[in-house]
Order: sequence, then C-alpha cells, then structure tokens
Amino acid sequence: MIRKTFRLAALPLSIALLAATGLQAPAAQAQTAAASPVAASPSQLVLDNSTRILNTLEARRAEFSGDRGKLRAFMSTEFDAIFDRDYAARLVLGTHGRGASDADVKLFADALAENLMQRYGASLLDLNERLQVRVKSETPLRGGAIVKVSSEYLRQSGEPVPVDYLMRQSGGKWKVFDVMVEGVSFVQTFRNQFDTPLRQKSIAQVAAELKAGSLRASAD
Repeated sequence: MIRKTFRLAALPLSIALLAATGLQAPAAQAQTAAASPVAASPSQLVLDNSTRILNTLEARRAEFSGDRGKLRAFMSTEFDAIFDRDYAARLVLGTHGRGASDADVKLFADALAENLMQRYGASLLDLNERLQVRVKSETPLRGGAIVKVSSEYLRQSGEPVPVDYLMRQSGGKWKVFDVMVEGVSFVQTFRNQFDTPLRQKSIAQVAAELKAGSLRASAD
C-alpha cells in the first residue's frame, strides 16, 4: 500500500517538502504585521509559497530539464529554509537516536535529505500535472506548539492528493518536520525502512552509506 501511495504522490511529496517556505513564528509575524496592515496566516503562507514554487518550476521547466544541477540547487535552497532536518531525523531514528550525539544526528539528517532530493527531485519535472494547491484547514496541536496544515494537490486528471504538513517552531520560524501524503507519514515510513540497518550498524555508518548511495531512502 505504501509503495502505491508514494508512487502516485511522488510529485506532491517533493513539492510538500518545499511548500511552507517562509513560515514565521508568532513573534516574527507580529513584526511583519507592523510593516503590513494584514499578516498572512500559516495556511496562507503555505498556499502562497506552494503556488510560487509550482509556478517557478513550470516557468523554468526547460531550464531545469536541461540542467538538473540548477534544479537541485533550487530545491536545496528551498528545503534548507523550511525543513527541520535534525528534529525530523531524530524522529526517524526513533529508539536508535536515544543518546546519539548531535553530530551523528546531523550526519544522518544531511545524508537523508541529500539522498531524498537526488532521488525524487526529478519527479518535479517528470510529471507534467500542472498542479494546483488548495489549503483545507489549519489545526493547532499540543497547545499550539505544533500546527497541522491540511491541503490538497489538484491534478488535471485523477483524484486530488491530500498532503498534510506537521510544523513546529525552530529558530523563530515555523518549520516542517513531517509530511503525510494520502495519510502516509514521511517520518514513519523512513523509521520503518531504516530500523534494520540501524540495528546492525552505527548512525554514522548508515549516514555514510546514504551519502555514498549504497543505501537509498525509498518512498516507493
């Protein structure tokens, strides 16, 4: 079931990892509000930035198709701005991350992110869906410490693909730490996938294999 779900949603998953660029924590929103009559909500920011990224990908499709290095650079810039790599990595590591050093967690986080972007980045161009984004709801969780933004990716053909973001405040900004595509969690999927390798090897060894490409993060 996971294989089918992620194959159908490869493009929305890649977009989802980029879509919340610029989300700000309440304090930063207050500063923005002082300079602007109306401060955008997190949901509006998700919508605005998702639409911007999709429009950029469409406008630069030929350029990115001819130079995948530029596509990776674009994705990396957006990804770094919004994804809480280290926190997500600790969730993926689960019990294997207990007592792990920050350095080892960062090694794993960076290797996983790079592996995913290299493997699934091309899906942004390989599917010519002309996606549109619709935000459905924004739900505070754990007393507002976490926010869940529920959205749909509307395709020219086929049913809408539901994509939910889980976000937390980090460094004064809202950052994504998990993405759920058609109800399937990014974190849970990779926690299951890496459980066996992490039972057999150290975090640093698994990170090195991810970085070398001998071990691949698979969402399909």
